[in-house]
Amino acid sequence: MTSKPRIVFIVSDGTGITAETFSQSILAQFELPFRQVRLPFIDTIDKAHQAVREINEYSEKSGQQPIVFTTLVNPEVNAIVTAAKGLMMDMFQTFIAPLEESLGVKSNHAIGRFHNNADTESYKNRIEAINFSLAHDDGQSNQNLADADVILVGVSRSGKTPTSLYLAMQYGLKSANYPLIPDDFERNQMPVDIQAHRKKLFGLTIDPMRLSEIRNERRPGSNYAKIENCRYEVSEAEAMMRKNSIPWLSTTNKSIEEIATTILQEIKPQRSNY
Repeated sequence: MTSKPRIVFIVSDGTGITAETFSQSILAQFELPFRQVRLPFIDTIDKAHQAVREINEYSEKSGQQPIVFTTLVNPEVNAIVTAAKGLMMDMFQTFIAPLEESLGVKSNHAIGRFHNNADTESYKNRIEAINFSLAHDDGQSNQNLADADVILVGVSRSGKTPTSLYLAMQYGLKSANYPLIPDDFERNQMPVDIQAHRKKLFGLTIDPMRLSEIRNERRPGSNYAKIENCRYEVSEAEAMMRKNSIPWLSTTNKSIEEIATTILQEIKPQRSNY
């Protein structure tokens, strides 16, 4: 019998995305079910009290102590939330205070400082990279491919689009992606548009059974989703990658983060935000 998920509150004076990502990394070390509830923009006394009421209400109704990750700069707001009936994980006190002591410098204690970067060069790079990746998704455009940091290739539904967007959003990398289709296999060559950019190519493949499952969710019962067709396409795509000496990896059991990290290690981009 599956145990009831433990509730995890993410309380932040900003979007809470950073705290949520960090908490997920921590909680992944425990083989237990968790359900995260994000409480963003808790930047006033009133909002702090409302957050406490929500946390305490859950604690009382469930009889279970919720886990609470916080990133609150304002000391008054933080003091209120800290009094809630939960296991408090104050990320700023955990990391900022020791750093202040070690560096001999007080932090800025500015709310939303991490996200206050709309005018920075790195932020503009990310926006430009996202636009580039969307314009060059699934082989839609062959324009400006020389500007791409990486061009992902692989069969349909092997993870190219989410990986492209992740690279753009997280690292500001311009990523194009091209599907390998039966016409390419019959010609036994890469799509013409990307042949001149072979050094930028990186391949994604996937287990045929998993591919069939994914395609059946999109087009149930189609030839596109049949296991025989998936085996054929994956086999041909991998053979083409080997023939052209294109580095590649299987996305079957890997997270987007793992896929992106492997790609970054391989292509070693000169321009990135990490």
